[in-house]
Amino acid sequence: MNNEQLLPIIHRVMDKLMNLGGADYDSDKASSLDQTNQGIIARDFGIEEWDWPQGVGLYGLYKLQNFYGDNRYIDFFESWIQNNLKKGLPSRNVNTTTPYLAIVNLLDALKKPEYEKMCLHHAEWLMNELPKTQDHGFQHVTTAIGDRNGIKLNEGELWADTLFMTVLFLNKMGHLYNRKDWIEEATRQVLVHIKYLYDKHTRLFFHGWSFIENSNFGGIFWCRGNSWFTYGILEFLDVAKDTLDPGVYNYIVDTFKAQVNALKNLQAPSGLWHTVLTDPTSYEEVSGSSAITAGILEAIKIGILDSSYEECAAKAIEGICANVDADGTVLNVSAGTGMGYDADHYKNIVIRPMAYGQSLALIALCGALK
Repeated sequence: MNNEQLLPIIHRVMDKLMNLGGADYDSDKASSLDQTNQGIIARDFGIEEWDWPQGVGLYGLYKLQNFYGDNRYIDFFESWIQNNLKKGLPSRNVNTTTPYLAIVNLLDALKKPEYEKMCLHHAEWLMNELPKTQDHGFQHVTTAIGDRNGIKLNEGELWADTLFMTVLFLNKMGHLYNRKDWIEEATRQVLVHIKYLYDKHTRLFFHGWSFIENSNFGGIFWCRGNSWFTYGILEFLDVAKDTLDPGVYNYIVDTFKAQVNALKNLQAPSGLWHTVLTDPTSYEEVSGSSAITAGILEAIKIGILDSSYEECAAKAIEGICANVDADGTVLNVSAGTGMGYDADHYKNIVIRPMAYGQSLALIALCGALK
């Protein structure tokens, strides 16, 4: 697809993202366990809350603004931050780190010393106070269900999500402030997560690892979980490439290329990927497909992947565009997904418009612009 076809779709998706509104947060407190397991967590919906869905949403908007090379959405970012500061930030955890990724990239444009101070304090918190698993992995601590000021420890658990939600921020902070300890820790986290989540048989990533159970939970190859690596690792390398040891760089790139080769073979005729990658009876999921596409496009652009992957990416872009509604809603996006022990868990997650669905589609479509 050419720019003339893509830009109107991009702007519809962007407009919908910025106008997703809020959610009925009180309903969080009344959510049943079954609803929670299906991803019906009120604070996840909309664009207003300070949590991971909205944080990913902000990052997509930042990437679009960066594409234009100006500050056209800066008032939106400023308003979003101030509204959250007024009501008070939620508990510190892996997921609530996500908004900081956009903020640290916008510090020069926002020109607020207090935002810089927030970023610095949060990086120190990640280093010194976030619980760690065995092998010093970042434990996937999240916001408690029904209590934005509480936490759910997920003791001894590594999740693929952490790579995007937390490691990208720490990596950016380390390079921005020349903090070797932060840079080394971000790299360590990438390697620890590859060690425990990468499956050498399929060349895909498991959703998580439990040191307590000594297992990858249900051993499911979840689409969006894989996509956090496919796209997130390109963002990591973009910042870290000049400081990484060549051996470490090549190890990460080799892992990425192996995963993409496996994903290429699992692409559906529509151009998308199934929410359980290895189960063609599971629905095709657009947020994970978008992040996979964004990673492939970026890797082609910088020469990690060759031109033979262009057809795969172009097909995926067609599939994403086919799932953008007339009002800009990105369709067939699965809601927040906790750790599952079988394929049905992932197949039964509700489908709803989500800030990260809008955002990841934005990033993929912008990556396809010539």
